[in-house]
Amino acid sequence: MWRTGTVPGVSRSSQSAAGPVTADDLDLAVRLSVDALGRAPDAGWDGNAGSLEWTCWETVEHLADDLFAYAVQLGPRRPPLTGEVPFVWESRRTGGPANAVHADRAAGPAGLLQVLETCGALLVAMVRTTPPDVRAYHGFGVSDPEGFAAMGLVETLVHTHDLAAGLGLAWTPPADLCARALARLFPDVPAGTGPWPTLLWATGRAGLPGRHRLETWRWDGTPRR
Repeated sequence: MWRTGTVPGVSRSSQSAAGPVTADDLDLAVRLSVDALGRAPDAGWDGNAGSLEWTCWETVEHLADDLFAYAVQLGPRRPPLTGEVPFVWESRRTGGPANAVHADRAAGPAGLLQVLETCGALLVAMVRTTPPDVRAYHGFGVSDPEGFAAMGLVETLVHTHDLAAGLGLAWTPPADLCARALARLFPDVPAGTGPWPTLLWATGRAGLPGRHRLETWRWDGTPRR
């Protein structure tokens, strides 16, 4: 979910040990998310996803839509540098997410998760096959394939956190995935805290010792190299 703002009062942390975000990282995150969400009962998908104003069903659609949107930005022979590929994004209710991707309710939660897995596979494939010097537009900075992989990774990790809260599931992703996502998109986060709690703080989901929960935040998607 894109939110405007800044991450104030933090010091630059070392990125040298984290390494780049890869298509394999994103593929693993999507698989872990789908597996975790697949354990949810059929009831509960119309309840809110954590602190979001969207239902759990809408939040999965939004996540799938994010992954789709990042994939298509890399698709044209000349990717756009000043705006998004002009799909129609629209909300199906007041206050709901504006998506181009919607799942067929008749297919149930299994169908919804298949939509999520498929959109994740599209972005994984685009990251794997797009030359690293390609650039494409994003509202948080023109980015490269690794940047779009990192954006998809953050979306997957934190929205699965939202969904787990709404559906009563456990969700703690691998620390190395969180560390690489932080190094790529949030290079100025505090040092000395675990990667997963820090990622939740950087995306406005939780506080850290001595630091309040952020009300506004954004990442920096511009290439690091």
